[in-house]
Amino acid sequence: MCNLRSFFTPLLAVLLLQSLVVVVSAQGSASTWQTLTGNPPLVIARGGFSGLFPDSSSVAFQFATLTSLPDVVLWCDVQLTKDGVGICAPDLRLDNSTSIAQVMKNKDKLYLVNGVPTRGWFTVDFTLNELSLVFLTQGIYSRSERFDNSYPIQTVEDVANLKPPGLWLNIQHDAFFKQHNLSMRSYILSLSRRVVINHLSSPEAGFLRSIVKRFNLNITKLVFRFLEPNVIEPSTNETYGSLSRNFTFIKTFASGILIPKSYIWPLDASNYLLPHTSIVLDAHKAGLEVFVSDFYNDVPLSYNYSYDPVTEYLSFVDNGDFSVDGVLSDFPVTPSATIDCFSGLGKNATPQVELLVISKNGASGDYPGCTDLAYQKAILDGADVIDCPVQISKDGIPFCLGSINLYDSTTVAQSSYSNRAQDIPQIKAGNGIFTFSLTWSEIQSLTPVISNPFSKFELSRNPKFRNSGKFLTLSEFLALAKSTSSLSGVLISIENAAYLIQKEGLLVTDKVLDILSKAGYDDPTSKKVMIESTNSSVLMKFRDKKSYELVYRIEEDIQDTQDAALKDIKDFADSVVISKISVFPESSLFLTGVTNVVPKLQSHGLSVYVETFSNEFVSQAWDFFSDSTVEINSYVMGVNISGVITEFPLTSARYKRNRCLGSDLPPYMSPAQPGGLMQLISPYALPPAEPPNPVLTATDVVEGPLPSYKASPPVPGGGATAVPPGPPNGLPKFGACIFLSNLATLIAILLLL
Repeated sequence: MCNLRSFFTPLLAVLLLQSLVVVVSAQGSASTWQTLTGNPPLVIARGGFSGLFPDSSSVAFQFATLTSLPDVVLWCDVQLTKDGVGICAPDLRLDNSTSIAQVMKNKDKLYLVNGVPTRGWFTVDFTLNELSLVFLTQGIYSRSERFDNSYPIQTVEDVANLKPPGLWLNIQHDAFFKQHNLSMRSYILSLSRRVVINHLSSPEAGFLRSIVKRFNLNITKLVFRFLEPNVIEPSTNETYGSLSRNFTFIKTFASGILIPKSYIWPLDASNYLLPHTSIVLDAHKAGLEVFVSDFYNDVPLSYNYSYDPVTEYLSFVDNGDFSVDGVLSDFPVTPSATIDCFSGLGKNATPQVELLVISKNGASGDYPGCTDLAYQKAILDGADVIDCPVQISKDGIPFCLGSINLYDSTTVAQSSYSNRAQDIPQIKAGNGIFTFSLTWSEIQSLTPVISNPFSKFELSRNPKFRNSGKFLTLSEFLALAKSTSSLSGVLISIENAAYLIQKEGLLVTDKVLDILSKAGYDDPTSKKVMIESTNSSVLMKFRDKKSYELVYRIEEDIQDTQDAALKDIKDFADSVVISKISVFPESSLFLTGVTNVVPKLQSHGLSVYVETFSNEFVSQAWDFFSDSTVEINSYVMGVNISGVITEFPLTSARYKRNRCLGSDLPPYMSPAQPGGLMQLISPYALPPAEPPNPVLTATDVVEGPLPSYKASPPVPGGGATAVPPGPPNGLPKFGACIFLSNLATLIAILLLL
């Protein structure tokens, strides 16, 4: 391991980091800031970019300066070693942030910390020289461990030597160090003669009071850090909650306060926001700046934020009532973009990039999919196109629902219709209750259920409204869209048409054509109509509707596509929907590169839409920094896609209006470099290579025409006709052109390596 590490030096990391981002000047926010000084809020990078790299590692500090606002402030939690050297580490104990437990076995000790018996490997028991054998690790286990054991512990002066725009030192345990004959006060005063300290914070009022007269407060701002409201501050013997009502006292030794975000926006027991408090306005009135901690992109947020960290930051810096003076974040790229690109951005701001925002079952990240509430939210959030996945009831009523299987989006399993379950392998493996088994009135009686695709990570969506809303017929959906001036069109998705026609006698494509015509959508001046399907046979049924856009959806993740397949697609489609993985393949959630699928499709005159974009951080590769906006930006600016299909339209609609999408992109609005983060991983820690995805061939694309309905003859002896297993759409696929050689396929694969 040591030999491998020697090839992966901090210098190499610096060079690689610089290659990942383009550093340009910030664009400048159009907001009028309601901070104490009127200046934009500061971005404070806690331990550098600690949301991705080990806290307080050199790579974390360097990455923060390269991807954030030009005036980003680097935060260092100062701890003292046995020989009195200041190091940056998130805690007194090193066992949760370094390899010390493996290197210094059986050297853990038990001490009282703030009166609580605490066991671990403490900084005060080791000299700096001894700690040179120790390497930093990621202390939050839900984050990637791939960067562990590559970077040494940094001294405070190491960080200062990076010459950051700002340096913030946090002193958390002055009293503990005194118990071990170490003086944090003496260390800080000595350090201040060699290093410019821009901010100095501590939760111990006594420590700040002891040094306030020794600092030039025009150079170094002293900040009193609040802990949880019920915790007692040792020097005053008052709770922090009590001290939050005595800013006159705090003003005698500090120019600002650092508070957890819950002091401003408290939460109820269900994780929904309560009205904001007056603490920011009260502190500003007392002449104190307000800095806020506890910002993490990869920790569940209040449900009000819909898992979107930009929305959360905006509630602190651009809510119309106040703006905090700075935010302490593990992911400084996100507040940097929020402050510079999204603050003061109205819903009517001019789009800066051509991007079609298409809903996925409406705003299905916020409400049960395909309900009136989901569609209304998608419209309110700024979707350009709302979608209706057409299903059909037993009595022939087309309606919108994300799945033909009612198990997926309703409470049918708990209803009186639970005895209608059946196995239909042509549609879906396993048991189901299908839409064509119930009449429309029966379906209307069912309760909708919100989709929770990431429940295994204990991430749920808007539980207060998990069963809210009502389903819409296709006619009702079209009427809603037609009456909404902000929408540019509708997307109608049709699947399982062959089965419905042949086995159930439900002519779904004919019914959709008829309803669209009756709703006035044949008029070329009406809203745009997009017809989507994974079956070319369905799209061929709509080919005579010249004003309709026919959208071919490729179900599989692919790495490339044959020219013959592209030519066949162009014969029946105007655009294509592909998966995110078909653009940026991954290995263990790290981007490994970029395919040529998008440019190939575009070269044949096909628009490219990508699905499915979600806000939940677990749905994103590490390269996107647990930020859905970074992910969207990488697809738009990185490969120039035409549109996104999203469960959270607000995020995408806001993105395309942001003011930073000019010719000179700031680093926090630069697309991710596929494979870039992989270069920063030590060779011994690289994730295993994934097998390549398949190449799309003509055989995968072309189908025969849809069958015509023929009533089945009675089955002798009664009973239902047995349906043999077949392709999911009920149609055989055949190739119009299958002469592409295996050699050409191999060459296409090699070009991606």
